[in-house]
Amino acid sequence: MDQGPGELEAERDDGRRPPRAVVGSHRIEEEMFGRAFDKSILRRIWGFVHPYRAKVVVTIVAMLIFTGTQLLIPLIIRYAIDQGMPPPAASDRSAQLAAVGAFLSAILVNFAAGYMQETLDGKIAEAVLFDIRRAMFGHLQKVSLSFMDKTEVGRLMSRLQGDVNSIQEFLETSVYSLGDVALLFGIVFVMLWLDFRLGLLTLSVLPILVIVRIVWLPRARDAFMAAHETNSVVNGALAEAIHGVRTIQSMDRQQVNFILFDDRAHANLRTQLIAARYALVMVPIVDGLTGLALAAVIVVGGSMVVNSRVDVGVLVAYLFYIQRFFDPIRSLTLQYSIMQRAMASGKRLTDVLDVKIDVQDKPNAEVLSPEMDGSVEFRDVTFGYDPDRSVLKNVSFRVNPGETVALVGPSGSGKSSAMALIHRFYDVQQGQVLVGGHDVRDLTQESLGRQVAMVLQEPFLFTGTVFENIRYQKTEATRDKVVEAAKAVGAHDFIMSLADGYETQLGERGDNLSLGQRQLISFARALVADAKILVLDEATANIDSYTELQIQKALIKLLEGRTGLVIAHRLATIRGADRIIVLQNGQVVATGNHDELIAMDGLYSKLYYLNHASFDDIPEHETTAQAGSQT
Repeated sequence: MDQGPGELEAERDDGRRPPRAVVGSHRIEEEMFGRAFDKSILRRIWGFVHPYRAKVVVTIVAMLIFTGTQLLIPLIIRYAIDQGMPPPAASDRSAQLAAVGAFLSAILVNFAAGYMQETLDGKIAEAVLFDIRRAMFGHLQKVSLSFMDKTEVGRLMSRLQGDVNSIQEFLETSVYSLGDVALLFGIVFVMLWLDFRLGLLTLSVLPILVIVRIVWLPRARDAFMAAHETNSVVNGALAEAIHGVRTIQSMDRQQVNFILFDDRAHANLRTQLIAARYALVMVPIVDGLTGLALAAVIVVGGSMVVNSRVDVGVLVAYLFYIQRFFDPIRSLTLQYSIMQRAMASGKRLTDVLDVKIDVQDKPNAEVLSPEMDGSVEFRDVTFGYDPDRSVLKNVSFRVNPGETVALVGPSGSGKSSAMALIHRFYDVQQGQVLVGGHDVRDLTQESLGRQVAMVLQEPFLFTGTVFENIRYQKTEATRDKVVEAAKAVGAHDFIMSLADGYETQLGERGDNLSLGQRQLISFARALVADAKILVLDEATANIDSYTELQIQKALIKLLEGRTGLVIAHRLATIRGADRIIVLQNGQVVATGNHDELIAMDGLYSKLYYLNHASFDDIPEHETTAQAGSQT
């Protein structure tokens, strides 16, 4: 059976399987939709609103004034009818003029208060949106890679965009919701004050509304939850399909993946339509109740006017209030779905902001001096991404200052894991990793990062110019330094052949350059960084022989005066290394230079004599047997 986008998990070089969720499965964190009103989430949101509390107070005051004028206008109309409609007299004219003046004043105040409320509310929502995005981006830059390993990019993007927008929508409408509540209670009070009997008659339809909402509420919540979940699934599948488009096209999987995505998209469409139906069904119900209340008041109130038990102005005011009475009810009904989304989004956003940062500086962490010797040492290191499954087991070795050491071994032997520990992307379970004689856990991550430069198998270039990418790790580098580094690694000529030379804009991930060109730029970037330790993780993999020759020349220049740790499968890359460390099943099984390892007649020599392109070409039973003979 074919697997769709997101349903394939590849074993990594270090032997661990990334615990990514299968698209379409129910992730615990995505199922936490929260309640329609969650105090803890509101407190967290208020934490972002708090810096703007003065503006919030002004907005609420403007809202109350706006609501007050809405309540006042029908009373002015009542006054105008009762006092200004009798046969003309001087007093009647003055009453009419007073009513007109009061009406115009109320309209002007209403406009000013409404404008101030909307303007301030929008500014506050935008500012909070900005702060939340900054906080999430800053936190995601610091979280441990263990979190990033098991979190899909599509879901994170959904949080940074869709969920933050849901919070913004909630903030923009929350003041209106407060205004609706104030208006509702104000109308009830004024109606009962004007005429208690008509007020009770109007409120008599509310039990019907309460019963409808009791039936509607749980079903609506389930519909909103289902719509949010299927939307998250579609976003995750879409992001993964876009990132893996080359693999999909190379396997001619476009039609199969489209069918699988289409099923998820249709599922999302169905749940969204159901949610929309529940969100809108209350509108015609409320409109029907409005008509029912109006009819009752007109019939009963009209007879009371005929019998002179109620003034005409009171009846007209009542008709205005009845129309306004159900407006906030209708609005609050629609606000439920907004609040539901906001609580769900707030839960997911706070989940990200609360992700524990496993790798942190100690309070008294030392700054690694640029004058340190550049040595690297592993002392009885045991490490695993899953504590119950060790990738490295009691590994010990030392790389002397200025020495180039290669780590080789089959996939899953722990090479990349060892390199990640040098940069302290993860912390060891047992033992020590020392850089310059210091345990990396005792150093500040910033100073450690300045002295350890990494060139990965698939170089990642960022959107921007070639110049900006080369000095990415050292932004203060001058243009002369950048050009000098590019010339040293053999990248200058092809850069100058680009449309705008060093100012050429690169596409996403540098896709408008060949893999070899991107790798040379990453070498220039490492050279500009001027770090004491250089880590090369399969830097010559997946490239043609001519480009590899260029990169080999660049490597010679790059490693001058630096401590180098090289992960490679190809013999051409590692034969010149001062020492070669052979890893198997997370353990060091042999060490020495090329000639010494050949003389040992072990795993390394078998690779050499059988003319395998890499360690991965040797059958597993042979590598296991060879490893056993060397331990």
